Amino acid sequence: MVTMAAEVPAVLVQGLRKSFADHEVLRGVDLTVAAGEVVAIIGSSGSGKSTLLRCINALETPTEGNITISGEQLWPLPLHLTASARARHLTLLRTRVGMVFQRFNLFPHRTAVGNVMEGLLAVRRLEQREARDRAMAMLDRMGLRHRADAYPSQLSGGQQQRVAIARALVMEPQVMLFDEATSALDPELKGEVLAVMTQLAGGGLTMLVVTHEMNFARDVAHRVAFVDQGIIAEQGAAREFFASPTTERSRSFLQMVAAS
Repeated sequence: MVTMAAEVPAVLVQGLRKSFADHEVLRGVDLTVAAGEVVAIIGSSGSGKSTLLRCINALETPTEGNITISGEQLWPLPLHLTASARARHLTLLRTRVGMVFQRFNLFPHRTAVGNVMEGLLAVRRLEQREARDRAMAMLDRMGLRHRADAYPSQLSGGQQQRVAIARALVMEPQVMLFDEATSALDPELKGEVLAVMTQLAGGGLTMLVVTHEMNFARDVAHRVAFVDQGIIAEQGAAREFFASPTTERSRSFLQMVAAS
């Protein structure tokens, strides 16, 4: 069981709302994630799970609410900042929050190592040699050193997703967000990505994982947050949630996914 002794949460979300035109997707989300905790975010399609992650990584602008990463305010941005200072502030915070998407989002014209090096060169401003050394070490960790010079089109879906994970991890984020990281993969390729995610969770990385992989949520996550119609309808220790959900809506959801 992860310790909750840290005073400053890795992620603190308070009263988060997000609307697209007149459609309110998030309707007041509160979530606290401790350093080293793995939280699985589950729920039906369209419930707001991915929008929650995109707000935490500042890819979407919240309509209302507060988001803090390791004690630093991500949203709302300080009012006194100029436009360029706001951009720098967001870039800095994004180096602390890595994100892996459902689609791999790799640059097709760059090799695996080139994709992993990109943030080190463009954001961290490392020298080419140091960036390549760090990228190669991360690809080695992902079991992909031998594919470093391959282009995305030459890689399997599972390999591409592992490159995407390496690209995020090489920036040494404090928090990793996974948005349906296995849902675009064939069944036989999901296992290799889930194995990497399980290893990262075991290493103490703070992770928020939007997933339909209920075995991962139950067996790897410390806690589950069930999102329904834009709110967290129930949350609790993972195994307890799956053994005895407390709301009718979460019971119905688990019955549905068990039958699918």
